[in-house]
Amino acid sequence: MSKKLPGQRGPVDHERRGQIIAAAYEHFRLYGYKKTTVADMAKAIGLSTAYLYKFFESKKAIGEEICALCHNKLLIDIKTIVKENALAPEKLRKIFQSLAQNGAKLFFHNRKMHDIVASAIEEKWHAAIAFDQELNSIIHSIILEGREQGVFERKTPIDETCRAVALALQPIRHPILLEYNLETIDNDATMLANLVLRSFAP
Repeated sequence: MSKKLPGQRGPVDHERRGQIIAAAYEHFRLYGYKKTTVADMAKAIGLSTAYLYKFFESKKAIGEEICALCHNKLLIDIKTIVKENALAPEKLRKIFQSLAQNGAKLFFHNRKMHDIVASAIEEKWHAAIAFDQELNSIIHSIILEGREQGVFERKTPIDETCRAVALALQPIRHPILLEYNLETIDNDATMLANLVLRSFAP
């Protein structure tokens, strides 16, 4: 991470910070966020709890960075899609599919981390809000791109259009909602994307 999140202290690129995050990730992955204490993480890397507090003011502050790491993995795929040489509708469709597939993968293969992301969204952690803001910015740029290409309608205010896409993404984007639709999530993502794209037709 190159940017400080709320509750972080000390140098961003300090070696100890990386060790703390690595230990936290492993404990959260194995035991879950709620069952891991700051003392557990300090012990795992041979530090005192007091020393760990020089870098993070609380367990939540550590959780914020772990959550941001999970979200950054999602954004890597999405930013790759944005850079593709494709029309805006195809990019938007792929974003729906990417969020659905990566969300399901996190649930099935890393359930404890899935639970952290769910908590972050429910409790409105800064990391979750920042992810939503970046995702919305990407959606905004794709809609503008589609309008410039002549494949999206231009009458609806763009803020309203972006909000509608965000709402359509909720069953895929939100870990708890996604959990209830895992068996159909791929088809659901395709149907939602197709519905949104039909409404965008000029």
